[in-house]
Amino acid sequence: TFQRQLQQSDCQNVLMKKVFDTHMLFLQINQSAAALKHVFAALRLFVGKFPSAFFQGQADLCGSLCYEILKCCNHRSHSTQTEASALLYFFMRKNFEFNKQKSIVRSHLQLIKAVSQLIADAGIGGSRFQHSLAIINNFANGDKQMKNVNFPAEVKDLTKRIRTVLMATAQMKEHEKDPEMLVDLQYSLANSYASTPELRRTWLESMAKIHARNGDLSEAAMCYIHIAALIAEYLKRKGLFSMGWPAFLSITPNIK
Repeated sequence: TFQRQLQQSDCQNVLMKKVFDTHMLFLQINQSAAALKHVFAALRLFVGKFPSAFFQGQADLCGSLCYEILKCCNHRSHSTQTEASALLYFFMRKNFEFNKQKSIVRSHLQLIKAVSQLIADAGIGGSRFQHSLAIINNFANGDKQMKNVNFPAEVKDLTKRIRTVLMATAQMKEHEKDPEMLVDLQYSLANSYASTPELRRTWLESMAKIHARNGDLSEAAMCYIHIAALIAEYLKRKGLFSMGWPAFLSITPNIK
């Protein structure tokens, strides 16, 4: 009924956000496995009908959806895990098609970001989650229509990167009673994403939380200043801010 209004401004509008938030609510409130089956079907339809809401313009909707689906990939119900994995695979495939079969850069970035956040929020990464990653890989290997393009390789690369993040976090778990070692691991993970500012920011935020929890407030502040400098540098390159990271030199020489 409201398709025309929803498609205004390339699906970047207030009504789209409201409809999307309503869909998300079904995943955020505990549902039965039977109800979730219908929620996943509705989301497949929704993504199929309005791909530009997720793969164009702002990345907020894409990020929120990735976060909620990944949470379901860790669900205790086997059928919900399978449904969530299938939806995630469908979502990546749609991204690939939307980008004229070039890449899945946006869903890749948002999924890694969501995994990084979920580790802190929900402690994912056990056998259930690993099982979901295996299901996604199986979908990619068995997708006959995608045999001659690089989509299966991209999916494989993504699941491999997710496993790397999970392994690093498992190491962190071992050292959770040793705050210095824990933050050291966080720091090396943040550095490994130096070429992806958005993920670097996610890990710096995670580091800041650990510092604040341990009462190391100046260290937490240092993380936030680095995040601010990253954003300032990004804005400078877009021509929206004249100074970039040197704006923070008066606070700390560490900002270099």
